[in-house]
Amino acid sequence: MKYLFTIAFLVFAAFGATAQTTNTATVNDPNGPKIEFESTVIDYGTINQYADGVRHFHFKNTGKKDLIISSCTGSCGCTVPKCPQEVIKPGKTAEIEVKYATDRIGQFTKNVTVNSNAGDPIILTIKGNVLKKEEGTAPTTTPNPTVSPN
Repeated sequence: MKYLFTIAFLVFAAFGATAQTTNTATVNDPNGPKIEFESTVIDYGTINQYADGVRHFHFKNTGKKDLIISSCTGSCGCTVPKCPQEVIKPGKTAEIEVKYATDRIGQFTKNVTVNSNAGDPIILTIKGNVLKKEEGTAPTTTPNPTVSPN
């Protein structure tokens, strides 16, 4: 009986290792699409509560085939990305819009995972600090939110 369980365990372990290897390995086609972002991090800086939380990640298809963004997923409900629905031709640019819910006070760092036919997923990051809005003041942002280099 022990012998049977040992064999079953080894078979499942070998199958699991093989399945994991094939699921995580991505072959990037040198003649395929390639996505290059101007930056993968946007720093909102310090902004007021209820300020405009929309920012844009700009990218270019530097590959040789059409780029298709299959999904963009925020790390929580407070981070909502919008992916381009159209095909991005080689040499063309596009953007991913990200909206952060600025009703939440305090520092934040959130991620957006971008899946495409260009290979492995890309992680985009937004970060900043939301200050509580004072009574009687209009929501504002700091001038020209900065884009951090990769």
